[in-house]
Formats: sequence, structure tokens, C-alpha cells
Amino acid sequence: MPKTKKTAGSSSTSKGGARGKKKSDPDVITADDVTSDSDDYSDTEVKKPRIDGGGGPGDDVDHENGSSANGTKTDNTKDSSSALSLETASDETKALFAGDAGRLVICGGINWDLIGRKELPKAAKNAAAASASSGSGKDNLWGPHVWDSDIRIREIVSSCCACHSVIITTDGKALTCGRNDKGQLGLGDLVTRATPEVVKALEGHNIVSAACGKGHTLFLTDKGTVYTAGDNKMGQIGNGSQSPNPVLTPVRVNHGGKPIVRVAAGGEFSLIVDAFGGLYSFGSPEYGQLGHNSEGKYFTTGNKIAYHCETSPRRVVLFIEKTREGHTVPVEDVSVVEVAAGINHALCVDSKKRCFSWGFGGYGRLGHSETKNELMPRNVKNFDYAKKGAKKVWCGSTSSLALDESGLLYFWGQTKMTGEATMYPKLIQDLCGWNIRSVAHANKSIVVIADNSVISWGPAPTYGELGYGENKSKSSTTPQEVKLLAGIHVKKVSCGYGHTLMIARADNPDDEEKINKLPKWP
Repeated sequence: MPKTKKTAGSSSTSKGGARGKKKSDPDVITADDVTSDSDDYSDTEVKKPRIDGGGGPGDDVDHENGSSANGTKTDNTKDSSSALSLETASDETKALFAGDAGRLVICGGINWDLIGRKELPKAAKNAAAASASSGSGKDNLWGPHVWDSDIRIREIVSSCCACHSVIITTDGKALTCGRNDKGQLGLGDLVTRATPEVVKALEGHNIVSAACGKGHTLFLTDKGTVYTAGDNKMGQIGNGSQSPNPVLTPVRVNHGGKPIVRVAAGGEFSLIVDAFGGLYSFGSPEYGQLGHNSEGKYFTTGNKIAYHCETSPRRVVLFIEKTREGHTVPVEDVSVVEVAAGINHALCVDSKKRCFSWGFGGYGRLGHSETKNELMPRNVKNFDYAKKGAKKVWCGSTSSLALDESGLLYFWGQTKMTGEATMYPKLIQDLCGWNIRSVAHANKSIVVIADNSVISWGPAPTYGELGYGENKSKSSTTPQEVKLLAGIHVKKVSCGYGHTLMIARADNPDDEEKINKLPKWP
């Protein structure tokens, strides 16, 4: 993404040069910046194909979240009385915060400051020097490693544009690790952490979920309060201000409405969903990713482009669809239940299982068979059919995924920078017949938990996030089973830019014995 600089206006950011980058460029990032219609399927049982030796059928488990997070709010002070307590919420709402406890397993790039970069930017060199002694410069973990700790975790969070992660323990503590050049770890400094460390500013709060952007982080409490930390030059912290100076400890998001139950973070913007399905956004509007029918663009002196950023959560009020004749019409009665964010695009699912996408449209990542930017959430028509309604969604840097109500996984966009893009949701045939339980999308790679297997694929270059092992293939264009995790029951997966986090079941001595055979991390 182009570099930005602050103008005199507190909620505007200008970019040097009116021409800027080509429209196809903003999401073809390095970590420097992270710094087909399908055929109908009957209800009859489908025989499971084999994927690199494929595993047998596992227990039928409810579908779980991948990298798009769910949760509630947080505060450094007492939660205000204006925030509705979840004690009065429905059982369905309470169920959003239930987590599956287990041990943390990790693979991929752990050289947090350098991953994806040819060299460190000036702003990160001092932080990298300060953290060198902590071991953050280690080599990639090409195979799965288990965190050498007895701490049990219930949630793991990262994103396709993040080189940091949030780990939530069974007692509601938030731990962070990874890159910290913008203060995104919420630990009060700019020092990279090689391993998870408790966010002390959030102690006393029960953290149930989180979301990771390129340089900022959202934390969600069981009271429906959201706290944020990190980069705020585009207002993505949501505390009502905009500043080139990062926010080093979590502050409360400027939202006084209903309790929040879902959070997501993109490159330089944030999304939150309240308990009644209202969708709010804040941060950079550059490609329409805020969903307010505007890119927020205007010209300043010297023919420079500036953007009106949203520094507090603003309600997304209009959802649209396009008819066959090309007319744009509003979609009524939208109550959002799922949300996900890429670098400059976003997806959501409503209570009627309709899927909407908006923001930057390059490489077909919005699924509308065109590359045009969408400034408001637009209905992805492929999921408007019986038994094909969308259930969950995930965003990569230049692509998207959705799981329909029949358990079929669809892909659109592009992960390889060669060949043609997939311009509309297309069924991933290799996963038909598998019970998909959890999905995560890294920068370009995809990891899926299906039945009792972990399946991954992604183009080169990779950093070990596929988990194939030290002397194995480092990339794959087709889904392959991660054989090093055979016999270990993985409950949930989340991916960062070039690393993968998993929660492995550790309910009995047999589970523990299998997990302890993995190499230890750090």
C-alpha cells in the first residue's frame, strides 16, 4: 500500500501524488505492507475423496470459526452501564463465546520482524534490535511445534495481513506475540515478542475474542466491549482520534450502543457487529471497505489525494444487490451474524444466510464476476439458492472463502500471481464429502480442519504455514494432508501472514502423549 502522511485535518490522511499506484496493486503486498457456479448436490452421502493419502471419517463436529473472530467487549476501566450485559442475552448469543480448550500448536515464519521483508524498514530496526535477544530471529518452523507451556487456550486469532497473534486462555486472559513495530501487541512498548505474553492492561477482563489487522489489534470482552491497540494513522483504533503515533496499550472503542459480538480487522480498517446484527466500520475508506458508499477521497493543495477516515464506529446502513438488468436495489432486513476482513475488502453473512462483499475488487475477490470496487455491501448471488446459503466466510489478501449450509467450501479470487483469477465462488472439489470444522486463510495459503485431518495448500513462497515438514515440499497448488499431525485431533485453526496457529485437543493422557511427541516451541 502507498505510504501515507497526516494532513492538518484530524480525520483526513493524504497521499503524495494524485496518480498513486495502479488499481491492481494495493493488496499484492509483501509483509513490508503488513507490515464457478457449482452443480447442485443431493442429500445423498458423498464418498470422500483421498487427499494425499486422506484420513478416514471423523466425528461429526459443529463447524467452528477460523480466523474471523467472534466475541464481546473490553475496558481498562469498568464496563459502563450502557453496555448491555450478556447475562441477559439469549442462549444463542451466549453460545458465541464458547471456546474449545486445548494446547497451542504453531508452524510457519517466526522471524516476526523480517517475515516477508527483504530488509527491515527504518521504523522497525530499533524494535528489532531490542527484541533480538528474545529469539524472534529464529528460522521458520516448517513443521508443527507445540508450545512448551501448560497453559490451556480456548481461542487463537491472527489474519492474512498480520505478523502477530492473540492467544486467549481458558480463564479469559489475552496473550500476544509477534511483530510489534506499531504497538499492536498492546504491551505498552514497541518490542517484538517471540513468545506469547499476557496483556496486563486487560487483566480483570474476560477476553472472549480478538481480531488482528496489519498493525492494530481488537480485543473483545464478555461484556460486549471492544478494546484496541496499535497503529492509528487511519483511525482504525476507533477511539475518536487519528494520529501517526501508535496506541501502545488497549483503549476502549468509542461505541456506546448495544454489546458487540463479532470483530474483524483489515489492513487499516476495523469491523464490529453488535448483538442485534448491526454492522459498524472505522478506519481507512480508500477502496470502499468501510461500506459507506464512499472512498472518502478528496484533493488537497499540491494535487495530493487525501481521505476522510472514520475515527469512531459508523453504522453500515445500506446493503445492495444487482438485478440481471444491472439495476442496483437495496436488500432489506439484514442482520449480520458473521464478518471477515482482508487487506482492503470485507465479507459478511446475515441471518438469512446471504453473503455480502465490498471494498477492493481486484482479482475477483468480491465474487461478482468483475473487478470493480464495491462501496457498499453487495449480495453475492451464488449463495441465493436452496441449501447453498452461506454459513461462514474468510478473507485472504487477494481471495475469499465461504462455507455453505451443506458444508461445501467455495473459493474466489486469486492466490497465485500467474494464471487467471476465479471471478465468482467456485466449489473446492477436493474437499467434497469432508466434514469441514475450521478454516483459515493466510496471505496466500489455506488451512482446513476436516474430519480428523489437517489439510493445507498454497503457492510459493511460503514460510512453513502449510506444516509439511523440514525436508518436505514447501508449497502445494492442491490440498494435501499434513501428515505430521496424524493422530492429533485439531479443534481450530487460525492463520497469520505466514504462520499457522492450531488448538489441539488435550482432554486425556492419550491426547497429551501424541501432542508431546511434537517438537517444542520455542
